Amino acid sequence: MTYTFDFSGFGLYADMLVHGAAVTLGLTAVSTLLGGLVGIAGASIAAAGPKWARWLVASYVELIRNTPFLVQLFFVFFGLPSLGIHIDEVQAAILAMTVNLGAYATEIVRAGIDSIPRGQVQAAQALGLHGRQVFRHVVLPQALANVFPALLGQVLIVMLGSAVVSQISVPDLTYAANFIQSRNFRSFESYLIITATYLLMSIVLRQLLNRFGRGLFAGRAARGNSNNSNSGSNDSGNAPRNWRTRLTWRGARTLPTEH
Repeated sequence: MTYTFDFSGFGLYADMLVHGAAVTLGLTAVSTLLGGLVGIAGASIAAAGPKWARWLVASYVELIRNTPFLVQLFFVFFGLPSLGIHIDEVQAAILAMTVNLGAYATEIVRAGIDSIPRGQVQAAQALGLHGRQVFRHVVLPQALANVFPALLGQVLIVMLGSAVVSQISVPDLTYAANFIQSRNFRSFESYLIITATYLLMSIVLRQLLNRFGRGLFAGRAARGNSNNSNSGSNDSGNAPRNWRTRLTWRGARTLPTEH
């Protein structure tokens, strides 16, 4: 059995493929920005918020992480109009991608917050910083630096998972491939092209974000990790770190003396 590749007719659809790639990257960019903000806010509440707020964040995270993204997308696009909320397909895709990324980012950033050693919080307090300043200027930058590779991987997963938004007629890269193969009946070539395009976009985006992260967080992750390792023996036998940092970020000036 032989197969003859034929890419001769794909030049006619070059503009559609380029537009589809641009839509995919645009959706990824917007949802990354919004989802990152949701993740930081959710992680802050999970680490230092009141009990009822932590419960809400935990429920949100579990709900999103244990349901398919396609179902979430259909719920937003087909379900919200039943409640009187009418949005177009692009807005629905951005909302679904943001909610999905926000849940995973919440857990990733929360892990980064938990990795910051207690000594840095105490040192910041000794310099006169209050709870929110400690979190904003000391804890959060190092937490994001520590988990940036994990956040980057999740962003790429969301970009690749955005292929399903073609199911609600968003004109992304996968939508373009579906349209092209329905016209020229060259399914193998069509999906081979978008496979290569997704691969190229993932590699380029990873490199760009890695370079951005190295510039943005230069030196921060190294300090956080070294301090964490150095203070490991000092923190042994103490109360859980979440309890200490939660008390601090709520505005406590000092922590209980531990014996």
